[in-house]
Amino acid sequence: MSEIELLVNDESYTASLLESEAPESVATVTDFLPLQSELMHVRWSGHATWVNIDEIDLGDVPRENHTVYPSRGDLLLYPGFRNEQEILLACGPTCFKSPAGELAGNHFATLDASRERLVALEELTLEEGTQEITIRTVDGRTD
Repeated sequence: MSEIELLVNDESYTASLLESEAPESVATVTDFLPLQSELMHVRWSGHATWVNIDEIDLGDVPRENHTVYPSRGDLLLYPGFRNEQEILLACGPTCFKSPAGELAGNHFATLDASRERLVALEELTLEEGTQEITIRTVDGRTD
């Protein structure tokens, strides 16, 4: 199974890609990696963080393996059907939504991180604001 890595400050998180459950979403995400951006706390969705990817041309990504209620550690790709394009990371109880209502994102990867690490990540963005993030394929490591 392929993996991606999320680097936030000095912390590294590994996520398994769900190639059989969301093949087009996985292909879309891995095509634009590596990504350097900002990780922000969600406004509407509960205990989660997100990365705005509006600047990326995602093409026509179908709904696949989509959910409104991701589990802790799930990464969702939202291609912008009713809101801006984003990657959402559920860090705890989450209902993916916006001012437009509930949104269903494509569950394309799952982070291998403890509950405590995810809670700390979510609290970091809540208390200290936006954090720099790099998302890359594990094969793309330079260290």
